Amino acid sequence: MTACSTLPGDNNQSASADELYATAKSALQDGSYENAVKAFERLQARYPYGRYAQQAQLEIAYAYYKQGEPAPALAALDRFVKQFPNSDRLDYVLYLKGLINFDENLNSFMSILFGQDPAERDPGALHAASDAFGELASRYPDSRYAEDARLRRQYLQVTLAKHEIAVASYYLRRGALVAAVNRAQGVLTTYPNTPQTRDALQIMVQGYTALGLGDLSRDTQRVLDLNIAKDGLRPSRANFQESETPWWKFW
Repeated sequence: MTACSTLPGDNNQSASADELYATAKSALQDGSYENAVKAFERLQARYPYGRYAQQAQLEIAYAYYKQGEPAPALAALDRFVKQFPNSDRLDYVLYLKGLINFDENLNSFMSILFGQDPAERDPGALHAASDAFGELASRYPDSRYAEDARLRRQYLQVTLAKHEIAVASYYLRRGALVAAVNRAQGVLTTYPNTPQTRDALQIMVQGYTALGLGDLSRDTQRVLDLNIAKDGLRPSRANFQESETPWWKFW
């Protein structure tokens, strides 16, 4: 067991940077992420200003990411930015930041979003992923990662809009009408290019009607009708209304 846990070059103080990097890279490619981190850290310690200094730090972050440890992965990326603020790899740093938050939180977020009070779910990590992808696409439009970042950000915008609709509809069902309307309005301003804007308008119509604000309800309904006519679509009502009869009519 001791032999298996020892990396080539561990006791070789004269190993070159190339040899240490090859050892670390081999461990990474073999999926031995813990050993890869140790090897890259050893490379950094021995050759802090060498040709592999930047690459080793990025590989450490990637190894933590692949090992399912987002916190140290993000910390490694933050250290990279501080150490190499003018690096030509900052586009990759943003991309990896986005991936770490995207992959680590999206599945768990969506799997239970509609199984509990949606207001209790914290979409902070998904916001961070969206921000990282957005900054990458904006600052480095010609990056090899830019197109994938744009697509992932579009997906996240829809996901986050769905979360806001889920929260707004929850408030609507609970009778927190002002909170529901405010949350729906937030969808219109923050996620104006997502399909969820129609759901937001529908919630606002219902909320204004229940509040006795007839003028606002009719104005919002006209906007909703124009959107439906323009797109040839009907708003999805499944998230916030179980029947065609408005919920407040049952009270």
